[in-house]
Amino acid sequence: MELKVLGPATPSEGGCSKGSCGSTDDQMAHLPEHIRERVKNHPCYSEEAHHHYARMHVAVAPACNIQCNYCNRKYDCANESRPGVVSELLTPDQAVKKTLAVAATIPQMTVLGIAGPGDPLANPARTFDTFRQLSDKAPDIKLCVSTNGLTLPDHVEELVKHNIDHVTITINCVDPEVGAKIYPWIFWKNRRIRGVKAAKILIAQQQKGLQMLVERGVLVKVNSVLIPGVNDEHLKEVSRIVKEKGAFLHNVMPLIAEEEHGTYYGVMGQRSPSQSELTALQDACGDMNMMRHCRQCRADAVGLLGEDRGQEFTLDKIDAMEIDYDAAMKKRAEIHQAIEASRDAQRAAQSAKAATATASGLPKGLRSVYMAVASSGQGVVNQHFGHAKEFLVYEASPTGARFIGHRKTDQYCAGDTTCGDAETALQRTIRVLDGCEVVLCSRIGIEPWGHLEDAGILPNGEHAMEPIEEAVMAVYREMFETGQLAPPAFENRSA
Repeated sequence: MELKVLGPATPSEGGCSKGSCGSTDDQMAHLPEHIRERVKNHPCYSEEAHHHYARMHVAVAPACNIQCNYCNRKYDCANESRPGVVSELLTPDQAVKKTLAVAATIPQMTVLGIAGPGDPLANPARTFDTFRQLSDKAPDIKLCVSTNGLTLPDHVEELVKHNIDHVTITINCVDPEVGAKIYPWIFWKNRRIRGVKAAKILIAQQQKGLQMLVERGVLVKVNSVLIPGVNDEHLKEVSRIVKEKGAFLHNVMPLIAEEEHGTYYGVMGQRSPSQSELTALQDACGDMNMMRHCRQCRADAVGLLGEDRGQEFTLDKIDAMEIDYDAAMKKRAEIHQAIEASRDAQRAAQSAKAATATASGLPKGLRSVYMAVASSGQGVVNQHFGHAKEFLVYEASPTGARFIGHRKTDQYCAGDTTCGDAETALQRTIRVLDGCEVVLCSRIGIEPWGHLEDAGILPNGEHAMEPIEEAVMAVYREMFETGQLAPPAFENRSA
């Protein structure tokens, strides 16, 4: 089995002036060293880390104690990528076996989370059995849990006992009237409770659990689902309150409401937010540390954020693997050290460049530009345009490159000679890139190049294998020097 070190690291995450792009180096500078250590290789808590480190979820928690109007849990739907979906429901023993196999095969995997398909704390025996075993057998892996918070206060001490110092709570409201529109019912003390009363209980438990975790030094990420017309404006208040209570990170996610998923909102025609609405709300949440790189992962996701290698690790495939676990675990440590050394070197180089940034000649009032980047990870421009399943979107401005979000798309070229229905897929990709003025990739074909230019999007393949932020800013400077930063070509940009 060959274990490979990921390539060059992304530069420091500066330039995120509106909200933040996850946990950046500058924002972590004031934190104690032990907090920085807990965040630096966590792909969900650090935007920079997600380019280099992988995560996995194990689906050991089938039951849920609340009903959300945006949720419909399907257990065997391998082609869907959204929370609550899994292909295999695991026992704790199976989950531990799978985790060890993934850790040996993907040495960049640093985080194991339990996020469903139900609520982990509604399945405490299965959840904590898994954590107990992994604490002993894989002590180098960070353990995380994601919960709706209804029974969180009852389990805080157990979470702390097992060194689970990263917890995500889904908090969609702090007003019971709003909550009643999101949650049809909760199951509380052996009774099903509905409406405003149910929402009031849930909110109180969430806030109590959040406070208890923060008091015990646990890093808390708050997830919120943006539901237009229901909690869109209200989420600004949610962000303010959770920050006051000590939440480390706020992740505002767009509602997924396709009718075919069978959720209440999907069937009733509730629309999802646009990318521009999502970005505007994230920016409106003040100086709260904001996660923008979330991929709304499946409950059995494996790999880097933005990829899913779960089908490589089904139980039958794991049984057929021959792994020297002792050798693999030793190799993990070596690879993690190599990644951090590469990141440190890149940060030093970036700091040196930043010292001379004032001589760049970019006017402070220069308009910003949205650029899409095709990257398969590692923080570099390293993907063929036709192979991209998603694009990372950055905003370039005189203050630097700011990560805005990601846009999923169909793979334009599947790698064969026909590329299937290429024209239709290409047209869909161009629609997804609406509002972006540049797309950076490692390579691009003549046909898509022409279609992108016709749509007002400049293709650029000149910065292959360069760190993303450096490439974005290099193109931005070129646009300034060639007079392309006149009044913006797009008035209604989305990210």
